[in-house]
Amino acid sequence: MNTNKTKGKRRLMSEINVVPYIDVMLVLLIIFMITAPLLTQGIQVDLPNAAAAQLDPDLLKDNEPVVLSVDREGKFYLNIGGDEEASIDEATVLERASAALRRNAQTPVLVKADESVSYGRVVEGAVLLQKAGATKIGFQTDPDDTERNSGGR
Repeated sequence: MNTNKTKGKRRLMSEINVVPYIDVMLVLLIIFMITAPLLTQGIQVDLPNAAAAQLDPDLLKDNEPVVLSVDREGKFYLNIGGDEEASIDEATVLERASAALRRNAQTPVLVKADESVSYGRVVEGAVLLQKAGATKIGFQTDPDDTERNSGGR
């Protein structure tokens, strides 16, 4: 008789339906698989682990750094080969930087840009330096007010 009684009652299902969770995980996996290759493109930059420090003076006395300057209007200037005060085009930047880096591959490479210039223009300059053979590119900055007041610490 007990068997008839339990047949009429519904038993509660205590299992979790995991199919929707699996569907969500597969969608997220696909999204990450598509976006991961897009994130690896770009300019290779070694980010500092701490606050920016000054360059080693011993490094600079043997190798004068190649400095690409970008002014407010987005014009390029290079501190090597010719007049440093005259703006140059992208092809000239590539040619002069390539020549300097072929002579000495350990030459430090810096980008000095006006803070009001567009980010895209600074990236264009960094890409030119990378095409010229620069493996590490530094960004030249002014010390902030707290560093100036504490004597550069």
